This record gives sequence, structure tokens and C-alpha cells, in this order.
Amino acid sequence: MATQWRSVTKLLTQHLSSRLAAAPLAGATQLCRRQFSATPTPSQATPLKSWKLGRLNHVAIAVPDLEAATHLYRDVLGGEVSETMPLPEHGVYTVFVNLGNTKIELLHPLGENSPIESFLKKKPEGGMHHVCIEVDDIRAALKDLEGKVRALNHEPKIGAHGKPVVFLHPKDCNGVLVELEEA
Repeated sequence: MATQWRSVTKLLTQHLSSRLAAAPLAGATQLCRRQFSATPTPSQATPLKSWKLGRLNHVAIAVPDLEAATHLYRDVLGGEVSETMPLPEHGVYTVFVNLGNTKIELLHPLGENSPIESFLKKKPEGGMHHVCIEVDDIRAALKDLEGKVRALNHEPKIGAHGKPVVFLHPKDCNGVLVELEEA
């Protein structure tokens, strides 16, 4: 990799030298070395982890009327829609819309203490509730994120797909509730 960057730097330097006078060339060479360094900057470096972030599993939308939302995605938009599934341990009814490369999860309140009920009180028309991203090892992810990102549940729960899930606090995730699901 370092050899490739040296080659790129050399080509750029040669290109710039043919276009610039000798005095500005030193500055251009320094710029090329900074911009195309083989050593990643802190923002480019990926720390070694014992777990891996995977693909987007679904985007969840809280809906005030599950039948109307199901009708929209199935009958109007022509989507492949699952049956309604109650998840009392999460306080929601779910319906999945299969999009091929990912899914939309429609969420509707189930029970008095549903987190979706409180969401809909703030946004009666509904809206995006969370994104779900797969990880290869949820316990390793949870352990690694400790002290960096707050988890809303400190032990994985079984989610709608029958797999362990953990929710991360939106204040630590750029204002978005993030669900991690073991792949």
C-alpha cells in the first residue's frame, strides 16, 4: 500500500512540476505528501476490534395506523409485506416491508408502556424511529462500546428477527436511535 501511495505522490509531483515554476514546486510536493500520505490520519485509521459492523438491516418507522401504513407499502407501492407480529416484550407490533437489499420495519404501539406510544405522542403523524445495523458479535460490540456510547439495554434482548439486539442512545449517535442486531 505504501508503494502505491509513493507512486501516486511521484506522479502528482511530476504532473505539478510540469505546470509550476521551480519555487512553488516545493510547496506542491509538501502538499502531495500531506494529502496522499501512506500513513492514515487519526480520522482515517480504523481501530482494531473483535467485532465488525455489517450491513443495514432495516429502517424502522413508527406509525399511528398500522393498517393504513401496511396498505400504503403493500397495495399502493407494491411492496412485499409480512404479517403483523406482536412483540409484547418490546411493546410493539411490527410489520416488515422487504426491499431486497434491506427492509422497512413498521412499528405500532402494543400495550400502555410502549416506547412507540411515547414517540407518537411527540410526533402524532409518525416518523423514522431507528436504524438497525448488523454486527457479527453483539456481546463483543457491547463490551467495546462501553464508556464510548451509552446502550439503552445493557444486556442483549431478542428482537423481531429472533436475534440478539441492543439499542444505542441517540444522543451518542448523532441524534439517531441505533439498533445493533447480531447477524
